Amino acid sequence: MLSGGRGASAWGLPEQGAARLAIQQLTRVQADFPQPGVLFRDLSPVLADPAGFRDLVLGLRTSVPDEDEVDIVAGLESRGFILAAALAVHLGTGMLAVRKPGKVAGEVIQESYALEYGTATLELNPGDVPDGARVLIVDDVLATGGTGAAAHRLLTRAGAVVTGLAVAIEIPGLGGRQRLRETAPGLPVFSLVS
Repeated sequence: MLSGGRGASAWGLPEQGAARLAIQQLTRVQADFPQPGVLFRDLSPVLADPAGFRDLVLGLRTSVPDEDEVDIVAGLESRGFILAAALAVHLGTGMLAVRKPGKVAGEVIQESYALEYGTATLELNPGDVPDGARVLIVDDVLATGGTGAAAHRLLTRAGAVVTGLAVAIEIPGLGGRQRLRETAPGLPVFSLVS
């Protein structure tokens, strides 16, 4: 467990540096999960550590240049929910959960996308997104960019203005940032660790 006083980073570093160090020191790397050939980056140990979790959230907060430019933080299932909720509290905004199929009540819109190991779909209720709301998307990892691109399309269809995508970890070799440049030109993408 890391230690740090209230309001100070656990490492005595500025927010981004402390967040990066927490991610590097505490993230569990699991080979062949969820299937052979995939190297899974698990943030669960960072989230379980009080100081590491705080530093991670404060590091993600630095991805927002102007807090008045974000109305809602959208978390992507499932670790993105945790990060987005904590970040929304710090920003004083609402939080939206972008879910997997079968989890959203009422009217549903959805977007399907390819993963590095299959396909998936995201859903949301468009009534939860005020028209023109400025939305920051948050997730744990940017890999192939499929999840982020699908979330961008989904939120745009719901009437939001997507202001950026913030992630804890980016895996550059899988081309996610390039895919987002192609599918969502001009979308700011922020990652704490590559």
